[in-house]
Amino acid sequence: MRLSNNVAVAVVSGAGLSFASIAAGGTAQAASAQRFDAPAGSIGRVASTLAVQGRVTITVTDPGVAALRSPGVSGSFTIKEAVTRALRGTNATAIFYDARTIAIVRRTSSDRPKPRKTLLEKPLPTVEPNHDDIVVMASKQRSTLDRFPGSVKLIELDRGWVARHAADGSAALTDMLPMVGSTNLGPARNKLFIRGIADSSFNGPSQATVGQYLGDVRLNYNAPDPNLNLYDLERIEVLVGPQGTLYGASSLGGVIRLVPNAPDADAVAGSVSVGGSATQDGGLGGDFAAMVNVPVIPGTLAVRLVGFVTQGGGYIDSPARGRRDINSTFSVGQRLVVRFTPDSGWNFDAGLVIQNSKNRDGQYTLRANPPLTRDNGFAQPFHNDYYLTHFTAAGPIGDLELLTTTSVASHRLSSIFDATGADGTATRTRLREDNYILLTTHETRVTGGTSAAPWVAGISSVYSLSALLRTFGPTDVRSVTNGVLNERLEAAVFGQVSRPLSPTITGTVGGRFTLAHSSGLPVDETGLGTDSVSRNAQRVSTTLALSWQPTSSFTGFFHFQQGYRAGGLTLSPTGSTQTAQRFASDDLNMNEIGFRLGKEGRDRFSLRAAVFAADWNNIQADLVDSAGLPYTANIGRGRIYGLDTDLTWRPHPALMITAAAFINASDVTKPAPGFGGPGTNPFPNIASNGERVSVAWHKTVGNDIEASATGSVRYVGKSRLGIAPLLDLPQGGYAVGSVGGRLDIGRYGIALDVDNVANVSANSFAFGNPFGVAAGNQITPVRPRTIRLGIDAQF
Repeated sequence: MRLSNNVAVAVVSGAGLSFASIAAGGTAQAASAQRFDAPAGSIGRVASTLAVQGRVTITVTDPGVAALRSPGVSGSFTIKEAVTRALRGTNATAIFYDARTIAIVRRTSSDRPKPRKTLLEKPLPTVEPNHDDIVVMASKQRSTLDRFPGSVKLIELDRGWVARHAADGSAALTDMLPMVGSTNLGPARNKLFIRGIADSSFNGPSQATVGQYLGDVRLNYNAPDPNLNLYDLERIEVLVGPQGTLYGASSLGGVIRLVPNAPDADAVAGSVSVGGSATQDGGLGGDFAAMVNVPVIPGTLAVRLVGFVTQGGGYIDSPARGRRDINSTFSVGQRLVVRFTPDSGWNFDAGLVIQNSKNRDGQYTLRANPPLTRDNGFAQPFHNDYYLTHFTAAGPIGDLELLTTTSVASHRLSSIFDATGADGTATRTRLREDNYILLTTHETRVTGGTSAAPWVAGISSVYSLSALLRTFGPTDVRSVTNGVLNERLEAAVFGQVSRPLSPTITGTVGGRFTLAHSSGLPVDETGLGTDSVSRNAQRVSTTLALSWQPTSSFTGFFHFQQGYRAGGLTLSPTGSTQTAQRFASDDLNMNEIGFRLGKEGRDRFSLRAAVFAADWNNIQADLVDSAGLPYTANIGRGRIYGLDTDLTWRPHPALMITAAAFINASDVTKPAPGFGGPGTNPFPNIASNGERVSVAWHKTVGNDIEASATGSVRYVGKSRLGIAPLLDLPQGGYAVGSVGGRLDIGRYGIALDVDNVANVSANSFAFGNPFGVAAGNQITPVRPRTIRLGIDAQF
């Protein structure tokens, strides 16, 4: 095939040969950087594209290697850099005979690059240096970051950060990103929020506002954050919402995607991390985590197992019971993935996630009590038992990429609250809530196009069955007083496509059509009730976006997005004549304008900023009534205006300064009767502002010895517990500092970290027990100064 007067390309595919050859071109051109655009696909196809664009000869003589899946390349690189990037994450490597002759072959164990040095050289969790080919996997289109028309945060995790912070779970993320907020009821029982999209401070049957994923597998739907241990993760992606088009319900605020390291069929590998901690005026804690990767069939089948145990030291005392550090926490779990990678280029993953968390007592105190003390007649523990099985298959079909994933999650949450005095007597009384959740999800999607014009289309389904059972009475009573059973089934078809409208402007449009059936049934001590409530619904969610890239270092964007949550059945508040009542669906529309300047991690200076406006109708909220009993209601219509921004500055190669800020102005403009009055009614648990500044230093101090140090200050602004008069309680308004140091010696590392350096005492959350809300005197103190010493190793 003749391409020009001096360029000819021959591509031969047959028994054992895939060959791409360029008959002319210069060595100088091959050695200099140039623009490559090879979409993800088979190595054979990507190699052919690179050969044409780079005017070089690339041979792939093994048909099995030619069929392997390549992530593709997009950006300005030398041909050597482009080929190397095209082979990332594959079982192939490149042999460079000269500047213009390259062979791609199957990687052997001796060819495999050693990861230790790379990991040790990364001092911080940070975004990859070259944005041109960073793929935002959460976009599902495989959009590159430089062309992505919206706000997203990609956090690449290095070995040191993971060893030091994995046991913190989601708290490590909220500490790092001001735009991600959380309640503070305790580990594995908190609600997460992104950009101020917060419905309430309490847990209940309403769906979460943040979708959480492990890779492509959904973790939650209508439950609090499971607080998964972050050990052995590759990176974290935070995609702001609403994300109704791509992710459906339960993504109003956005999506948090945890990306684990994949099983490696080429080499045995392992790692271990051990840490011990001490909290001032509190107890001792510790964490242990380990990973082992074993190739069962070299090059084809591998198993990767991660296990972890965490003990959090308590710091609340109960003098009346003669107990100290009553609020200690404990979690144990594992993640297992088996990956089968045949020569076809497909990956087949089967996995299991188990994590059991226990908080031995509440972590709140009362204003009238001495600091860090609280007296109750008995403990108020919490359990969160989480089980997930999943299967994923991904691979090429011609020029397209297909992914299908199915998961089943079983989630049990159990809470006990001291309700003594709530019935007007001195009898020891408790409220026990048990929430049983079964969640089954499936998605199949196809991705195609180029990096400049990607598209995705797919189908998805969600089945959720949840039973919320409540016991109220003397501590020796075990019968169910009341409860509610909610069932929801939804099926959807979705698609999104991006197309260049000019050399610098790209447009994106997408939509999702959902059919849903929901039903609810009350439960009492006699069993299931007869007053069933059901509803069928249809919903369309759309996305419209523009991105403008006049230079390689600047991207401006506009994004319009929609999202929603389904309604359901809830227990009625005290005083109602009904056992249960319906709450309606809510929906949210958001407009966003922002920009990215510079390449974070590569350029000396980079800046990202976005302003947004959201309109939220029929807001669902989990609440507490005047008697202290939880229920769910629609509280009205509200609006949110905000700004979030972050910047990175490298004044010296060994020094990096980062800053991030979030500003929010929210108001329930049309509150439902009983929820707010004239004037401003800000959304619950969301501060008007939050900031974080950090400084990191890293230097090579000897042969295979790296030293690093970090310091940060995070400010959490003032907020209110809720919007109803009963819940108008102040919280927040404090700053917390942290410092740490680390020494890496070859495969070993040792770190010392101090959190809450100044031992700040402040109210982070004005709730701990629903029966004390009316008194307005509950305080959740910030964890006192805590020191952790840890060691880790890779093998």
